[in-house]
Amino acid sequence: MPIRKAKAGWNGDLKTGKGQISFGGRFEQPFSFGTRFEETPGTNPEELIGGALSGCYSMALAADLGRAGLAPKSVQTEADVHLDKTEAGFTITRIALRTRAEVPGVDEARFREIAEGTRKECPVARALGGVQIELVARLAPSA
Repeated sequence: MPIRKAKAGWNGDLKTGKGQISFGGRFEQPFSFGTRFEETPGTNPEELIGGALSGCYSMALAADLGRAGLAPKSVQTEADVHLDKTEAGFTITRIALRTRAEVPGVDEARFREIAEGTRKECPVARALGGVQIELVARLAPSA
């Protein structure tokens, strides 16, 4: 399997410094104190974790549905990553995943059972084992 790479650097002090995150050798994004701890537009490490989990979960759910004999038309997933100040310092305390999938021929109960299993088993979720990952899974109406 290939090894995936990312890198980041930071220049300056915490409040006025600036950083760059690059991943995949093709994407580079700036980040700062404001993009991480305030509402300044831009990216931050937590968004990247949310994107990684959303992408991994969507792919893994499609695979799990396929293994169950179902053919998903689409899977869309969003993640809200909660960064909170705790006694231990700033901590990702939980991630709220919301997924919506169009899957012909599956009932709501079976879909939720498969979706919940995927929440526990996708590789990025396993890597984030110390973080509470909540899931709301919904079926989209099939056209």
